[in-house]
Amino acid sequence: MSTAARPSALAPFRIRNYRFQWPSDLLTSWAFEVETLVLGWYILVETGSVLLLTVLASLQFVGTLVAPVLGMIGDRIGHRDLLVIMRLIYTVLSSTIMVLALTGHLSPLSVMIIVTIMGMIRPSDLGVRGALLAEIMPAEQLVGAISVARTTQDSARIAGALTGAGLFALLGIGFVYVVIACLYFAAALLMLCLTRPERSVATSDLPANSRAVSRLLGDLKEGIVYAWNGPGMRAALCVAFLANLTAFPFTGGLLPYIAREIFHTDQTGLGYLSASFAVGSLIGSITLSLVSGLRIARLLIGATLAWYAMLLVFVEIRTMPVAMACLVLAGIAQSMSMISAAVILMRTASAHLRGRVMGVRMMVIYGLPIGLLAAGSLIDVIGYSATGSLYAVAGFIAMLAIAIRWRADLWPVHAPANAR
Repeated sequence: MSTAARPSALAPFRIRNYRFQWPSDLLTSWAFEVETLVLGWYILVETGSVLLLTVLASLQFVGTLVAPVLGMIGDRIGHRDLLVIMRLIYTVLSSTIMVLALTGHLSPLSVMIIVTIMGMIRPSDLGVRGALLAEIMPAEQLVGAISVARTTQDSARIAGALTGAGLFALLGIGFVYVVIACLYFAAALLMLCLTRPERSVATSDLPANSRAVSRLLGDLKEGIVYAWNGPGMRAALCVAFLANLTAFPFTGGLLPYIAREIFHTDQTGLGYLSASFAVGSLIGSITLSLVSGLRIARLLIGATLAWYAMLLVFVEIRTMPVAMACLVLAGIAQSMSMISAAVILMRTASAHLRGRVMGVRMMVIYGLPIGLLAAGSLIDVIGYSATGSLYAVAGFIAMLAIAIRWRADLWPVHAPANAR
């Protein structure tokens, strides 16, 4: 990094509140990654069922549709206070698993129940973080702050995957959860150290009781209609849904099964596979932050097609080092694809509707649990390679169809989505 670039990259840390939010978010992300890896491995070992593994992964996203409700609560009580409450809830839930594991009473059913409860609030964590960030950062530093936050999430995935695998192999699930509970509690304490930002929304102006629900549903409907009527945004949302449905299952929720049954490795090998994809994602994020003047819509098309091509190769590989290299390349393509989709949405949407458009973007994540559950059933019927190839080929063809259908909005140099 050049001398001139360093100050701008570190500028957000001059804000006191950011110096507390950044490590709080980092510790939370680290705990998320360790917990996802450990619980996935536990369910697979205890039950031997890939279907239950996909059910577990799906339960982590059950709260996506209620994310707007938590956003409204954040407007009422403050996003800082909401994050404190959420992270204390994570602490309580992880402590429950810790106690059950250490006393020998942990079971797959209890894990499923606790993950369901956590899944109601966890999907909203990232959105509430962004809302708080927008409150505490000056407008001229917001882009830099978001960029730093993005790279730390990717680095947390790498560190969380490797550290979680090592701790699991060395200590077992009970003592790993001692660490997870401590991470969540430390994140809550750091969030408490933030000075409450000045409220940008007056609670007296917010509707109450049944009017609140009516207003919420009206805002959500307006966001859906607006996003769906914007061709560039519609294409970006379709790509995001498609990726969650057909690509993310094989680099996320199904990785414990792939590690154990396909590569015949242990939880350490699972950590290496998960970290490889995260390394690629980090490389993609950093690359896009350093390169300017890209035609974002064209990049969306190319990166998504490359992602599916790498997925098609990955499901046929049976050698760990080659698979890890393939996952790094898939991670790079994934990062460039998803960042491009987000840029198109934020660039195209009107300023006063961006929040609702991004809320609609969160809703398309529901493609992931659908894809996971379908993959789990198909693997039992036609096998892993056939299911993976089916997903990759179907995703590739669907992406080509999206590119052709909205060619006028995604390919021309002068299209708004390709503006530099």
